[in-house]
Amino acid sequence: MKEIVLKTEDLCVSYGQKKILKKINTLFEKNKITAIIGPSGCGKSTFLKSLNRTVEEYGGNMEGKIHLNNVNIMDMPLQNLRKSVGMVFQLPIVFPFSIYNNMIYAPKYFGEKKEKLNDIVIKNLKKTGLYDEVKDNLKMMATKLSGGQQQRLAIARCLTVNPEIILLDEPCSALDIKNTANIENMLLELKNEYTIIIVTHNLSQAKRIADNVIFMDEGQIIEEGNQNEMFDNPVNVRTKEYLMYMRN
Repeated sequence: MKEIVLKTEDLCVSYGQKKILKKINTLFEKNKITAIIGPSGCGKSTFLKSLNRTVEEYGGNMEGKIHLNNVNIMDMPLQNLRKSVGMVFQLPIVFPFSIYNNMIYAPKYFGEKKEKLNDIVIKNLKKTGLYDEVKDNLKMMATKLSGGQQQRLAIARCLTVNPEIILLDEPCSALDIKNTANIENMLLELKNEYTIIIVTHNLSQAKRIADNVIFMDEGQIIEEGNQNEMFDNPVNVRTKEYLMYMRN
């Protein structure tokens, strides 16, 4: 039986008079990876950012409902929502401090006990495969890490407050094949503990890691289903045309 952790009902997002998302209705399964695909400008990133209300920081206006474990996120304190639904952006954002201080920033903000911080740092760096690479240099400025390491650090930092859901917006778009493979393998491991929603232009990536796929176009969900159904036997003509175009 599917366990639903997140649900949207008639979700609409607009910037001023411009409507970006138009009545989005969908479900996200617990401990699954859902890939959101579609042409540039179709609303994928806006949809992702609406799931923890980050879109409001960019001036977006949200209507409709988003339920996290049957609670409307509009009724939740924003800091509680952001703790439960973490986000990692396309370009890795590391703070201009040491690796260690990057990792303890959020737990300290949320009042974690000082004696637990070391364990939190080590545990979450290990989850992202970064610990062995940086364990002797935790005082090094995080900005000195490679791009792939910075992206894994951003994910590790997101994990330090035990989110239920991780949102990822094109996390591998600026990375080479090796670093992309590292992150994909890491996400396949992390889904045992977290629900993961990823926006990607890379159909091969979606096919490698996603359990479920959502195809969007012009601010709407055109088709969704499990990965095999979507890639091997899409129903909607627009989905078929998009997949054919991307494969050629």
